[in-house]
Amino acid sequence: MTETDAIAPARRGVIEQGITRAFPLLAGGLAASPALLAVPGSDEPLAIFTVQLSVIVALGLVVTVRIMPLADGAWFAGYDWSLRARLWAAAAVLVVLPTGVVGLLTLASSAALRFDPSLQFLQLLSALDIAWAGAALMVGTRWLWGRTAALVAGGMLGILCVLSVWNYLRVVGFGPDGGWVVRADEMMTLILPFDTAAAVMAIASLIGGIRRRAASGQPGFEAPRPR
Repeated sequence: MTETDAIAPARRGVIEQGITRAFPLLAGGLAASPALLAVPGSDEPLAIFTVQLSVIVALGLVVTVRIMPLADGAWFAGYDWSLRARLWAAAAVLVVLPTGVVGLLTLASSAALRFDPSLQFLQLLSALDIAWAGAALMVGTRWLWGRTAALVAGGMLGILCVLSVWNYLRVVGFGPDGGWVVRADEMMTLILPFDTAAAVMAIASLIGGIRRRAASGQPGFEAPRPR
């Protein structure tokens, strides 16, 4: 057996578990998307937009909850990386998985709802932004304070970010055919402060969680054995 053959199973194990846990929600969401073709179109789709974004954000949080226990797994154990490097790599995978699911579901459902292309773009940006920040915050918070704190933090972030997008659309309204109207002043005051705060909290929680995990040396992230 070559060195590569010995490393590959250790690398695949936890990642494959994450994909397996995320895939049913992705497949179910994609399968359900065509049903949205029955929803009537509107030039003022505030309610439909908000409900769709809320559902997709909730699904992203559910995916994160399903894969979050894998944060304690033996990620990249076959590599001679530093402990912190493996923790960052594990966090990256745990954030990318739910963010990818959210992106695909947003594209499918927005197209099925026949939103104006500019509004579909806003929906995709909003969903991806909330998904990565929520996943990162939940993973970091779990490493710091446990599962319950992670659930509360992720839920609150999702609610506040969805409300910020809803409030922007409520104040600014829609363009012709329900398009996204971009107004710099309202973006700076109604959306960007929430996005910035979410990103800061997400990154700070990951930094704190990784520091704590690295200092504790808990099972699953022991330093690699010398060859």
